[in-house]
Amino acid sequence: MFDIPLGDLAVLAVALAGAGALTGILAGVFGVGGGALIVPVLYELFRIMGTPEDVRMPLCVGTSLAIIIPTSIRSFQAHKARGTVDMDILRAWAIPAIVGVLVGAAVARYSSPAVFKMVFVFVALLNAARLLFDLPWRFGTDMPKGLLMKVYGFGIGILSSLMGIGGGQISTMLMNFYSRPIHQAVSTSAGMGVIISIPGAIGYMAAGFDKVGLPPISLGYVSIIGIALFAPVSVLTAPIGVKFAHAMKKRTLERAFGTFLLLVSLRFIASLLGY
Repeated sequence: MFDIPLGDLAVLAVALAGAGALTGILAGVFGVGGGALIVPVLYELFRIMGTPEDVRMPLCVGTSLAIIIPTSIRSFQAHKARGTVDMDILRAWAIPAIVGVLVGAAVARYSSPAVFKMVFVFVALLNAARLLFDLPWRFGTDMPKGLLMKVYGFGIGILSSLMGIGGGQISTMLMNFYSRPIHQAVSTSAGMGVIISIPGAIGYMAAGFDKVGLPPISLGYVSIIGIALFAPVSVLTAPIGVKFAHAMKKRTLERAFGTFLLLVSLRFIASLLGY
């Protein structure tokens, strides 16, 4: 299982360190956990380790959610210290998002997430186009109340759980549709990463508890080795991303986030095509 050529191991170590650093910066700049970057890197790690194909992808997703936990917490704390987090939105979304995350983990045990990826790609590309070209798309002038907010929270949770992301892309997109300032949307989305990643990791541990072919030192679909190799660097670099975010002008941050959404969409399209 651990008979890995030294050349491959060296390249992998550099890739993990670089991806961990970028993940932390992404978490700070965009209020996201960086799962869109973590998942493909972990996929290569588990491929080299000889992990069977049938458990490799859910293992990447579950481990990604676990890695996102400290990064999201660090990012959320840094944004909250600047006073830009909307705690009312987090309270409205928290319970529905947790329910969605646990449903997503259960679905992941038995079903392909391809449909959810296609939905995300469609919505993300629309939002990327709006941000990049400053298109005036709005659902309203402020966030809704009541049932619709709960539906949004549930949707963020289930989609994030199936993609191995912290939910920042989707929650930032929704807040922007309702005319919330981009800096507030990014900051609040960092809190969603905390709400989603913790139950998500636990759910994937339970979903994979009896699966065969998992690498050593795994708790269900969560690899402790993957966490140990990836998480420390991302935690250290998260505050750097927060500084970048608050130093950017509103339009610059919108364009940067639009570009990020475009890249994430291309990553999911590639995964749907089998790459």
